[in-house]
Amino acid sequence: MSFHEVRFPASLSFGSLGGPERRTEVVTLANGFEERNTPWAHSRRRYDAGVGMRSLDDVEAMIAFFEARRGQLSGFRWKDWSDYRSCKASGQVTFEDQVLGRGDGVTAEWQLVKTYASGGSSYVRPIAKPVQGTVLVGFDGLQLQEGVDWEVDLASGIVSFAHAPDKDVEITAGYEFDVPVRFATDVIQTSVASFQAGDVPSVPVIEVRV
Repeated sequence: MSFHEVRFPASLSFGSLGGPERRTEVVTLANGFEERNTPWAHSRRRYDAGVGMRSLDDVEAMIAFFEARRGQLSGFRWKDWSDYRSCKASGQVTFEDQVLGRGDGVTAEWQLVKTYASGGSSYVRPIAKPVQGTVLVGFDGLQLQEGVDWEVDLASGIVSFAHAPDKDVEITAGYEFDVPVRFATDVIQTSVASFQAGDVPSVPVIEVRV
């Protein structure tokens, strides 16, 4: 799968419409009860980049980005302004934001994750596209030094430690991240007259698995 490690202009994604999508299969039984199941372990996000267009210059920049990706062919990074950090929206990123797991003395590579919890239930989302210069990592409440104790692959979100964390050591991390996406269409229709009248083109974007 072709993927370009470049971010869709953040100024254009700001104000876009979108969020997570789930797929649930619901079967209603003869007695009126339901059986519900899902084939998806992870949600998938959809956005409309057209909502963020504010000028003809924005439209031109969007078309240039679309053409450089060859439409749906190549994936790219997307900043979801409603969910792009390991901490709360009002907080600051720290190395203790998210728990990656506990060491076993053997495993030296750990996936960045973000946990969404509510009412005693939780969902753990793999984070594959951390933003350069924002990742912080720690053991048991002590921050570690990047380049000495650990390194991160910005294309996969894998944190590699110089030495495997000792057994039962809590591994934590904080970061900003992008969503891996692609355009969900090979056609973009624009009209100068319509845009000036207040109509914006629809530019659907969909998350891709990496």
